[in-house]
Amino acid sequence: MSTTNTIPGPAKPADDAVGTPRESSLIPSRERARAFATRIDERSHEDPGVRAALRRGVGKDVDAVPFMHRYVASWLTEEQTRSRDVQRAFYTVAALIAAQRRDQYAAAKAETSRKSGSKDQPTGEEAAAAEAAPDAPGRPADRPEDKEPGAAKRIPPRSLGHAFAEGVLKGGQAGGLRETSAETRLNLLSRQSVDGLHRHLPGAVRQLRDSDVEIDWARLLIDLCQWRRHSGAVKRTWLQDYHRALQKDGERRAREHDDDQDDATDTAADTDGTDGTAPEA
Repeated sequence: MSTTNTIPGPAKPADDAVGTPRESSLIPSRERARAFATRIDERSHEDPGVRAALRRGVGKDVDAVPFMHRYVASWLTEEQTRSRDVQRAFYTVAALIAAQRRDQYAAAKAETSRKSGSKDQPTGEEAAAAEAAPDAPGRPADRPEDKEPGAAKRIPPRSLGHAFAEGVLKGGQAGGLRETSAETRLNLLSRQSVDGLHRHLPGAVRQLRDSDVEIDWARLLIDLCQWRRHSGAVKRTWLQDYHRALQKDGERRAREHDDDQDDATDTAADTDGTDGTAPEA
């Protein structure tokens, strides 16, 4: 009697892991991510119904947010709909944008600037995102272009580490973050799995936005899409950006202190009628 050995089939990959041979086609480009964030920001600012629908998705899984599909689904390519991680990133960022205070939307700030007659121009990030928006006048609403926007100005990305550093650098200002609190929160995020990151992110973002710290939504979207396969590189960047920003500010303050000391010395010398040098023996 012969015994037939059953050959096991291939192991099932992790749930919709991003790390496939076509990974580059799953991760949105910087321009497309900016266009998505800009449009969600505009719709959330302009339409209370859209804002309510999107913000209800904070902290929820993609399968539990049917009210968001109308505003997010059309931004996903057919390949991206096969990746749960990428879908979840788009829905999470949309919900977090909508959950801001109404006066914190970029669209709200631009409107306030226009009404006040301010000469302030939009930041390069806002201008580039506006140029890249897929549903400018004459285009169907909530329908991204078939091709990537190409003329958007390149703006250096700003990671979540930069955002936490900015919160700390607000210092004694109302709402500023304490350094210990910011570093603890950033380290907590860096230790998370995909599920853990999405669970802890709303609290972290709320902490930053309550301190009026701007968040680079496009960069956050891309980082979330890559977290399962490249969390090591992403978290390293976050922590490096955080500490480098604080260090650079410390060096700037030290230079300013030295300049103030030099000015004080020169002033004292002028008052004494001397050139500030020691008399010869």
